[in-house]
Amino acid sequence: MRTGEACALTWDNIDFKKRIISIEHDVYSKVKDEKGRWYISTPKTKKGIRTVYICDTLLIALKNYKNKQEELKKMYGKDYHYYHVENVTNIFNKVVEQRIVEVSKKKKESIINLIFTKEDGPFIGTDIIRYPYKVIHKELGIKNCRFYDLRGSFATVSLRNGAKIREIADILGHSNVETTENYYISSSNETLKSTIKNFENNVQSDIINNIIKYK
Repeated sequence: MRTGEACALTWDNIDFKKRIISIEHDVYSKVKDEKGRWYISTPKTKKGIRTVYICDTLLIALKNYKNKQEELKKMYGKDYHYYHVENVTNIFNKVVEQRIVEVSKKKKESIINLIFTKEDGPFIGTDIIRYPYKVIHKELGIKNCRFYDLRGSFATVSLRNGAKIREIADILGHSNVETTENYYISSSNETLKSTIKNFENNVQSDIINNIIKYK
């Protein structure tokens, strides 16, 4: 999942019974004004709109996180921050963008149940991911590490464990497998050795038969 896609998720995108996440939106930032700086849009390509299945570990984590968020909403009460989507129109009154705006206490806008917010509800978009990676950089000494890089790690490990390239591309939201192959999958010495070993095992019997034939 892309950073913006993860931050755009609402609880309506999570189906705990079917164990799927529906990825339908992306968030991006612009110059900050009195209404904030975060905007929401659909993914770049049709393949970007997709579903991702929830594994056991993530299912437990999401349920625990949702329960915790509900407790915080009760604790903060009227001081909790809520948001809605506001249309941005041009001079012809055509919607050209949509932005994420805090709900006014004087109005009753349609609230979106954002998943990733600060403790008392403020939505800070992709900034919410920066702090954990500062910790990774400082405490673990891992440089040039980004949340986005986890997509490449997922692709490489999945392929190594037998997943098909088309399946990986679909999960990542790529329109074509070339993008997945060229930019998201890396080889290691172990995988290269494994490739040669698999080739050897597959053709070994034919080679032996040919050697026997020409003795």
